[in-house]
Amino acid sequence: MTDLRDLYQEVLLDHSKRPRNFGRLEHANRQAVGHNPLCGDKIVVYLEIDGEMIHDIRFQGQGCAVSQASASLMTESVKGKTRAEVEALFEKFHRLVTGKLQPSEPGPPLGKLEIFAGVQKYPVRVKCASLPWHTLKAALENKTEEISTE
Repeated sequence: MTDLRDLYQEVLLDHSKRPRNFGRLEHANRQAVGHNPLCGDKIVVYLEIDGEMIHDIRFQGQGCAVSQASASLMTESVKGKTRAEVEALFEKFHRLVTGKLQPSEPGPPLGKLEIFAGVQKYPVRVKCASLPWHTLKAALENKTEEISTE
């Protein structure tokens, strides 16, 4: 358990201090804004989609280490995937952070995203970890209204 906790802290701190794919995506053809009013986290997800394929993704925002690391790892996980693959990954990630994922459940591998399994014990942190994902889903659905975790 200590190894997983150490890995969680190492990966989370690395991605929150040096977020990957951070910044505005100038050639984005989709974007969405997400907000967690409880803690103040705010994120904008930019997508470049061609047909069903996500060619590029970036994000901007501010918030806690959990939300920033989740957004960073999310962008690395979905770039180059199809919409269906991203939706399957979203569902599996959401089941992981809410404590509903069964150990042998089929679906796409979560890879580094598995470090967020520990947030299920802290409902406030579940919202921090899932905010980027809900915002990504809104961008995929081309929703223009701001997404809220409340």
